[in-house]
Amino acid sequence: QAGETIPAHFIQSVTAICKERTVLAAQWGPAVSANPFVAFKFTGAQKGDKVQVTWVDKKGDKRKRSK
Repeated sequence: QAGETIPAHFIQSVTAICKERTVLAAQWGPAVSANPFVAFKFTGAQKGDKVQVTWVDKKGDKRKRSK
């Protein structure tokens, strides 16, 4: 309302690792939605193997989830 610019805040990088192997590495920019949905396939995993997804935002905040 005051005409001030709102600084961009978005995820810059996403990495997925399975069995110590990077299976996804992505660099994102400000055009990515606020709540992005990512789907990907890879080979070499067995049923029950964990996949760890890590992402870093523009402010340097880092998060990770395993499933």
